[in-house]
Amino acid sequence: MKNLTLKQLRYFEALARDGRFRRAADACAISQPALSMQIKELEQELGGELFERNAREVKLTAFGQSVALRIRDILRGVDELADLARAARDPFLTRLRIGIIPTIAPYLLPAIINDLNRSFAGIQIEVRETQTSKLVQELAQGQLDTAIVALPVSEPSLAELELFKEEFVLVRRPEDEGKPVPEREALREMRLLLLEEGHCFRDQALSFCKIGQARPREVMEGSSLSTLVQMVSAGIGITLIPEMAVPLETRSAHVSISRFQSPQPSRTIGMIWRNSTPMAKQLQQVSEAVRRSADSMREQYAAR
Repeated sequence: MKNLTLKQLRYFEALARDGRFRRAADACAISQPALSMQIKELEQELGGELFERNAREVKLTAFGQSVALRIRDILRGVDELADLARAARDPFLTRLRIGIIPTIAPYLLPAIINDLNRSFAGIQIEVRETQTSKLVQELAQGQLDTAIVALPVSEPSLAELELFKEEFVLVRRPEDEGKPVPEREALREMRLLLLEEGHCFRDQALSFCKIGQARPREVMEGSSLSTLVQMVSAGIGITLIPEMAVPLETRSAHVSISRFQSPQPSRTIGMIWRNSTPMAKQLQQVSEAVRRSADSMREQYAAR
């Protein structure tokens, strides 16, 4: 296998992840024909077809699935070697690939980026916003250095660092301002608006309301917290949102905000990274910048 190249392995990984030649080519910054040629050369070098191709998408063959496991190990090792070299020559961190979940990104990310730019002169920040399961996968594959998520993740290969806790608040129609806050059992009888499947915040809200995975008739779904709040403003139902989302999401929505009685629903926000990363010391420094950003934002909200 003298002709096997690292670029081909990365092209394979992109195509296996995206399932479409066009998306994978865009992600790799090459043309679609060039990507197709490189994948074909890789198949010839390995002696078997790696993908099943049709007009709409590609899927890994059984052989391709076995190869994918080995290639991911190789790429992860290469990325960790690069991280080791970067940490040795760059103890102050000039590049950071950070993931963040959608129920945190719009509210905390601007402050984080500003704080990181102040703390690490000349830092290049690459942000990936997606759901926790994908962030965990991309961390494991070496595509991210760290991620900001709701804890716990409970993945043995990842370190978890708690940053702060935040409470959830109840969003209702403006005419409900000042009314008693329903007990959480009573929320099950109301028209509850939740994020769609895959969001950890959805699971946390369901758990607080003691609603199982079988969706009740009166639960409705939205794709973002902004959508949920606007639906409440339109009189469709009620919802829960994290405290950090209140200033932004209620700015253009006619709603009322109420706090729950004890025990209050809450979540723990933290950072995760690979146990094996040589950048652990730098990521600890990043975590302090993130914590400062969150504390500052929460102080501003409390002063309102």
